[in-house]
Amino acid sequence: MTETVDALVEGLDRQGYLADPGLGTALFLALKMGQPILLEGEPGVGKTAAAGALAAALDTPLIRLQCYEGLSAAEALYEWNYPRQLLGIRLAEARGETPREADLFAPEYLLRRPLLAAIEHPGPRPAVLLIDEVDRADDEFEAFLFELLAEGSVTIPELGTRTAVVPPVVVLTSNRTRDLHDALLRRCLYHWIGYPDAGRVAAIVRRRVPGAGEPLAGRVAGAVSRLRTLDLAKPPGVAEAISWANALRMLGLPLDEASALATLGAVLKYREDEEVARNAGLADIVAG
Repeated sequence: MTETVDALVEGLDRQGYLADPGLGTALFLALKMGQPILLEGEPGVGKTAAAGALAAALDTPLIRLQCYEGLSAAEALYEWNYPRQLLGIRLAEARGETPREADLFAPEYLLRRPLLAAIEHPGPRPAVLLIDEVDRADDEFEAFLFELLAEGSVTIPELGTRTAVVPPVVVLTSNRTRDLHDALLRRCLYHWIGYPDAGRVAAIVRRRVPGAGEPLAGRVAGAVSRLRTLDLAKPPGVAEAISWANALRMLGLPLDEASALATLGAVLKYREDEEVARNAGLADIVAG
């Protein structure tokens, strides 16, 4: 399945993800070269979905770390199960024993968070480690992440160093809310996922929305494409196109001016954007 770019693209296709040749080549190289890949693009273009489809195509676990401001290394790596440790202490005391520190900081008390889980994944195929929205994390965490990716190992003071036997396939995503450090960029392969054209959006909608025929998928794709030409705070992406088509399908409505007005909240996420769309003329936006 991963011997050629075309085979990988076909594998992603079977998972319902339509990857263009550029993205297919980038993911193929990440697999074969063993390098992390950074996927950048506007929200809703399918960055996170690409990692999920890749894991499904490889028949391997997807391990996801959602980044956010203030994320610490401990929260991403591991924590100790303090309630269970406390129970162990009480059981030992009930037996008249004094628990040893080595007994309390044993592997069975370890709570593995995404990064450690990916490093310790036993295989046989590598897990896909998705580090989602890395641009939302702090500089300190980004520096820690670079060291971990470079070494492929992590040291747990009480247990020693853990080194990946089957290194994960690492996919980082970014909405480009801030610039990432050069050191991390140099470590990664890179691919920008842009908004797909209306034809590809229509094909994706047909795949993701059961019962969405050619007319509905095509009209939604065309309308989303025209919405993106407006001065919007959050232009709609593929995810919004799917949501809009699904809303219309659930209501049993075609896409016209009246149904667009009723379901605009499925595709636009700000009141100001809805006003911009209405002022531009919904009849023109949804025209076939």
